[in-house]
Amino acid sequence: GRAADRGEFSMRRSRKVKILATIGPALSSVEMIGKLFEAGADVFRINMSHSDHALMRTLVERIRSVEKASDRPIGILADLQGPKLRLGAFADGAIDIAPGDVFVLDTDPAPGTQERVELPHPEVLAALEAGHRLLLDDGKVRLRVTEATPTRAVTVVEAGSRLSDRKGVSVPDSTIDFGAMTAKDRSDLEAALHAGADWIALSFVQRAEDLAEVKKIARGRAAVMAKIEKPQAVERLDSIIEQADALMVA
Repeated sequence: GRAADRGEFSMRRSRKVKILATIGPALSSVEMIGKLFEAGADVFRINMSHSDHALMRTLVERIRSVEKASDRPIGILADLQGPKLRLGAFADGAIDIAPGDVFVLDTDPAPGTQERVELPHPEVLAALEAGHRLLLDDGKVRLRVTEATPTRAVTVVEAGSRLSDRKGVSVPDSTIDFGAMTAKDRSDLEAALHAGADWIALSFVQRAEDLAEVKKIARGRAAVMAKIEKPQAVERLDSIIEQADALMVA
């Protein structure tokens, strides 16, 4: 409005779009948080995958000090890590692969070879079916399942050149029989609520029931955001929307 044009209420914003900024190590000082806020950030995201409770509390305190100085509300979102799936280890630390190679994931804890490696998550192996994809190392390696049993999945490499110890595994096509919260997530959730976070983001949501557990613990102390990053969540979007206060397309 005209008051804003004259420089009054200088931090009041009329735009409908909100800007969410993730705080990393280089952006965690009060000075940098203040600069990000002045540049347009409305909400700050604290990634609990990389923040212990002490750091999270420090970041919340710094954000709140900027909020107090600006006299304008700032949102704080604590993003829970969710289940972290990882490969086992290789005998030589890594292998070279190429599209077309056959590669096996199994329950054998023996060090991995050029032909196979342990996937220490029986619930994932049980959920795999022929045709499902596995994305490893943040998607740098893509496997396609050709045969699957509860203890062994035979795959063909579709993309990638190298695979090393304990890389992350994502299974976008498979509905896994576990909740979206781990013991770490529950601990992080309680700490974030106690610190006064405004929003809690839940990773790898598969079904509306995943959100119900968070909401039960939060008891209205924070709003709950569902991260939509699996096809199962898209298929169940209506019921997830009923439970969630907001969605993040992750």
